[in-house]
Amino acid sequence: MGIDGFTAAGKTSFGHELAEWIGAAGRPVLRATLDDFKKPWRDRHLYDRESGEGYYRNAYDYEAVKRLLLDPCRSSGATVCALCNVDPLTQRDHSSEVTPLGADTVLIMDGVFAFRPEINEYWDFRVWLRVDAELSVQRGAARDQNWAGSEAESIHRNRYLVAERIYLQEVDPLPMMDVVIDNSVFAHPQVVTP
Repeated sequence: MGIDGFTAAGKTSFGHELAEWIGAAGRPVLRATLDDFKKPWRDRHLYDRESGEGYYRNAYDYEAVKRLLLDPCRSSGATVCALCNVDPLTQRDHSSEVTPLGADTVLIMDGVFAFRPEINEYWDFRVWLRVDAELSVQRGAARDQNWAGSEAESIHRNRYLVAERIYLQEVDPLPMMDVVIDNSVFAHPQVVTP
């Protein structure tokens, strides 16, 4: 299952809550985030990762997420997978740390750009968390104040939001959704028609 939506739409929290609910129903669940499959900082000189377009086109290592996680989850013979390639904060390589994978395991992965053509075919169920673009910027800036400081709002408005608009224009993911949830108010998510 893939969970997507603008930055700070609540994808990670929603994924954790859904995993807890599915696990309580008796199914084994794996939780992953696309953020754990970003390209390493050491390689950022090779591509533009500062602009919105650069972020959209270059930030994520889709080959790694397929090789380490999505392909094993699709393979009937796979018994392990990796939930992280390179930690986005510490830059520590976790690609050799594997997690057991059962035949009935449900993978729930969240992340912006989850339905790009490079990985879209892997999802059996697609969720879009809808929030207004301005709310996304404000939530993201508040959340990232500790590491981005006074640049937090600018990063969200001029890089992340620009990237997300390119994604919406090029991929048009909303018609692919199995469910769209308005997550403008965290305590009161509302299912809306996809």
